[in-house]
Amino acid sequence: MRAMDGKLMTPKRFGSLRLALSLTCLGLLAGVAQAANSAASSSTNTATSQESDSAAAELSAPDTDDTRPRRWRHHHEQRAVVNIGRDSELAASEHADDVVSVLGSSTSAGDVSDSVVSILGNTRVTGPVGDSAVAVLGNAYINSPIGHDVVAVLGNVDLGPQAQVSGDVVSVGGEVTRDPAAIVRGSVQSVGLGAHWGGFAWLHPWIAHCLLYGRPLAFTAGVGWAWTLAIVALGFYVLAALLFRSALERCVQTLETYPLQSIVSALLTVLATPALLILLCITVIGILAIPFVGLALLAAESFGKLTVLAWIGLRLTKSLRSGASAHPALGVLIGGVIAMAIYTVPVVGFIAYKLIGFIGLGAVIYSLLLAQRSRRAVSPTGLASTAATMAAADAAAGDAASSSASASPRADSVAADSVAAAPGTAAGAPPHAEPPVAEPPGMGRTSARSAALLLSYPRAGFWARMGALLLDVILIGVIVGAVLHSGRLHLLLLASYGAVMWKLRGTTIGGIVFNLQVVRLDARELDWSTAIVRALSCFLSLFIVGLGFIWIAVDEEHQAWHDKIAGTIVVRLPKGVSLL
Repeated sequence: MRAMDGKLMTPKRFGSLRLALSLTCLGLLAGVAQAANSAASSSTNTATSQESDSAAAELSAPDTDDTRPRRWRHHHEQRAVVNIGRDSELAASEHADDVVSVLGSSTSAGDVSDSVVSILGNTRVTGPVGDSAVAVLGNAYINSPIGHDVVAVLGNVDLGPQAQVSGDVVSVGGEVTRDPAAIVRGSVQSVGLGAHWGGFAWLHPWIAHCLLYGRPLAFTAGVGWAWTLAIVALGFYVLAALLFRSALERCVQTLETYPLQSIVSALLTVLATPALLILLCITVIGILAIPFVGLALLAAESFGKLTVLAWIGLRLTKSLRSGASAHPALGVLIGGVIAMAIYTVPVVGFIAYKLIGFIGLGAVIYSLLLAQRSRRAVSPTGLASTAATMAAADAAAGDAASSSASASPRADSVAADSVAAAPGTAAGAPPHAEPPVAEPPGMGRTSARSAALLLSYPRAGFWARMGALLLDVILIGVIVGAVLHSGRLHLLLLASYGAVMWKLRGTTIGGIVFNLQVVRLDARELDWSTAIVRALSCFLSLFIVGLGFIWIAVDEEHQAWHDKIAGTIVVRLPKGVSLL
């Protein structure tokens, strides 16, 4: 890179650039700190009555006799002009240590001891400045003496005929325009970034009329680019609705049927994302997956917005057409127009924009979970079908046994051979080749029909399971406090207690109170390995602010994370069934 005077930019010249960029933040902090210190000093001087005679006369004089504006007296006390969200101005007859504006422009025609700084605004200086003049995402116009540097980041620098800059003049992503009479004692540097940003003048109206009002869009001049962007995005949404109709309809159906689960899924996704990124960074190799995770979340949120817009539009068209359904693309178009109208309402606009993305993300995530469950070999419908099939098989076997009571001994031998060649047992294999199907503990060893019937019981809900867990926590806490007099082993003993109780009785003390039973999805007996894995997996469910337990309220099978790992479910038995 070369400067405008044709000289190579050396590391020394980059030093002024670093200094100028630092002034951007330091100017604001110094201004705020100076304002606070000056205000405190002013109140102390007033309390001790040590002001000068002229200051006392000014403070004692009525407001109607004060020929100077009240605004100047306010800034004279603070010795700094600092504004956030609006412009900062210093008149020609005024003095201040700093003039700072955030989300606004700074104009100084008076005497400034330190710096004039604008962030997301323009800097215009026509009075002397003791230190530097800085504009970030804006242009800088200088026509007066400057003690040090002039910097514009992503903006232009314009030096007037009376400009006298003792330091460097730097423009990053812009141009430097210099009057022949302007004096620059340092270097003039123009760092190009491949594009001319024009000081982001097009962004300033949007900041003033949209951002500061808390809305993405507004019916005002200068924000036409925002409307263009919104209309183009809506066009892409309509096109996506035409291309991915079936997926969109499934997501809309999920949002319609499971609104609460969609919201909880979005909340869990937002909370779990930072933890996932941390875990990926810890593994080192997982850092390569972070960009893909970000892209996946961005795609899910974008499709989620499409889902919410389609849902809004389809609900409206359904009511207008007396229940008749319309194409999702039409729903997206209507919902998008409604959303853009809401975006123009102050404060509500940004809230609606974030809610649409948040709820849509949850609908997409929960739709993916539902699709994953539909691919499982074991589902609630499959379990019920298994129970019905086994019951029918038992009934048929009973009828066959009754009808064959008077049959010949040969029929008995054939039946024996049939039993020996039953599914799951190879012909001629020893009896112990396949483990017998046993019912979960606490119900006795009966037929596989009873185990399937147990699996068909309703799943225990979130509050019932949390109530049982609370009783177990209190029980272990009392034991630990009374016997060990220490709470350090509370979680470890609780996990050990759970593993032992699940193996021996299929439930815990709290589960007995709430009629809960832990059952394996394959209807086999709950062995030690399954119980221990389930107990250890509870730490994972508790690790991320208890999200593994909260997942019970979202999951269709009411499984926690440790249930999914161990392959278990928790059912709620009818009253009268003994668990002891």
